[in-house]
Amino acid sequence: MSDHRQQIVTLDLEGVLVPEIWIAVAERTGIEALRRTTRDEPDYDVLMRQRLDILDHHGLTMSTVADVIAGLSPLAGAREFLDTLRSEVQVVILSDTFEQFAAPLMAQLGWPTIWCHRLVIADDRIVDYRLRLPDQKRRAVEALQSLEFTVVAAGDSYNDTTMLRAAHAGFLFRSPERVQAEFPDLPALDDYDDLLGAIRSAFAALR
Repeated sequence: MSDHRQQIVTLDLEGVLVPEIWIAVAERTGIEALRRTTRDEPDYDVLMRQRLDILDHHGLTMSTVADVIAGLSPLAGAREFLDTLRSEVQVVILSDTFEQFAAPLMAQLGWPTIWCHRLVIADDRIVDYRLRLPDQKRRAVEALQSLEFTVVAAGDSYNDTTMLRAAHAGFLFRSPERVQAEFPDLPALDDYDDLLGAIRSAFAALR
């Protein structure tokens, strides 16, 4: 990848590089309703309001969630993929997770740049959340393009599709069949080596 100044990759986090955090919380607590993610619900605000109601109903604390996150590791091969990619091109992780959730996982991934949201915590309870921007993934891609970057993106869920379509090239990665079926224009990949090759090929074609 030749011109680093003009090329950048934007990646989703959960499901692409690390496990789905809320599913891990569901497995730890036995609360099945928390298994619902952006792979299931296209409206992020609806999803988060449901989660906050569930946390409040069950009295789950931020400490409990943080303990679950502390036990998570990147997906097999994710660190190696990211290290290789970052050696060739700039990378920004665009995620609808939260700073408080992401930090331990960023440490395990070598502290890549991540743009995400922030939780509102009061007395160890998650009481609200603050979006950095609505549809922040798409808007970040468009902002990078306005700065003369060629952007290639990858993600797995409904909330990634506007980012993928806004980018010069976008790929679904390990996405559910229902997402692939709804967005047949987005190439779908399942292997890190294939994704790395697709990113390289996309930049070569976009020169």
